Amino acid sequence: MRKTILTSIMTLVVAAAYALPIECVGTAKQVENGNDTLFFFADEIHMKSKIGEVDWYATDGTSVATAVDEIYPDEGGYYVVDTAGVQSSPFYVFRYSAPSNLEITIEPDCDYTTLVLSGNYEPFTYTRPNGTTGSYARTYLISYNALAWDTEAWVDSAAQASGTFNSTIVLPPLYGPTPIRLYYDPDIHDGLQMDSAFIETELALEDVKAVNMMLTSLATTRGKEGEKSNERNRPTSQDIIKASVDKDYSGPLEVAFYSNPTPAVLYYKWQIFKSAERIVTRNDQDIRYTFSEPGSYRVVCSVNNQYCKTDSMEMFVAISESYLAVPNVFTPDGNGQNDEFRVAYRSLREFHCWVYNRWGKLVYEWTDPAKGWDGTINGRPAAEGAYYYVIRALGTDAAKNARYMGKAIYNKKKQKVDEAVIGVYQMSGDINLIRGKK
Repeated sequence: MRKTILTSIMTLVVAAAYALPIECVGTAKQVENGNDTLFFFADEIHMKSKIGEVDWYATDGTSVATAVDEIYPDEGGYYVVDTAGVQSSPFYVFRYSAPSNLEITIEPDCDYTTLVLSGNYEPFTYTRPNGTTGSYARTYLISYNALAWDTEAWVDSAAQASGTFNSTIVLPPLYGPTPIRLYYDPDIHDGLQMDSAFIETELALEDVKAVNMMLTSLATTRGKEGEKSNERNRPTSQDIIKASVDKDYSGPLEVAFYSNPTPAVLYYKWQIFKSAERIVTRNDQDIRYTFSEPGSYRVVCSVNNQYCKTDSMEMFVAISESYLAVPNVFTPDGNGQNDEFRVAYRSLREFHCWVYNRWGKLVYEWTDPAKGWDGTINGRPAAEGAYYYVIRALGTDAAKNARYMGKAIYNKKKQKVDEAVIGVYQMSGDINLIRGKK
């Protein structure tokens, strides 16, 4: 039983190998088209038997040659019968000819680009032994440049499309001028070792209709890296704000917004909303805006020309309520930690701090909340001990007509401040200078 099975398997292998006992003489490309085997020749069609002399037949049963090992047939379908009377599978031969009178017309649009083809690009057809007709459609490969967003700019990106010939070929929308090259029958040309054949056209800038954009932003930072540590929620670098509310930022925050348009854009529409209220409408390519008041903001941009318009792109910016906190000690010992008297803050639009010694003499003052006192007086280290500070500040959430109470003076008596007044800070107290050991 085992020997019988093995013999059957060997018989199947031999039969499969014998199915097409012919080969091409010269340069040809073999293509499998479903269950049919096709051969394309660069010049004359020349076939040879692999098993010696055989009888050659056309697929309609007509005898072509008897007891020969090679022939120069016309285009069409054939099979062979060997001396034992075994018939091979049919095969089909063609002398390759290029499509004729090919032309491309470009029809650009907002959402796609249509290539309209004209000319003769009929498929290769053949007749099987059972009388049915087979066909092999011509193929194409199209190469062009598609603008693609690359982190910071639109750049040319090589693009391709392939398929079988049709009267129309649909490509994605094209946002800029580009040559369009259509290679025909690349699968056959490759096997025939022929130079790739193509026709070419070009989409000029004046013909581009589609538009696109990429909304980006750049937030303004305050001072140097080391000068920001005491301000909460300020962007730490000139960086792009992400298009989602993943954190609240410290105001006032100045942000430049860029539309980054593709070449065919002509018109711009910017809108900034605070909650549901639209507070800004502009028509510049890029805009700059300072977010001063606390709240949630939505920045919306769209672009268009006389043909097409993009979907709106949007970003979100959230500005925190103001905050101010004062330490009670600092250690200017040069170890890089707590070396200056600084406040912790966010969203301040006005700030002033005065520092007095125990006799009420002003020793230092500053108006930038990102800075502080380094513990020196006229360039010389100040003595250790308690000093007295007075701070006045307004948050971005303070009323536009907000006022301080009284004068900013050295006064050991605790100031009475109405805490119900939002965004107005009048603070005083002791700050202890401790040098410690270096």
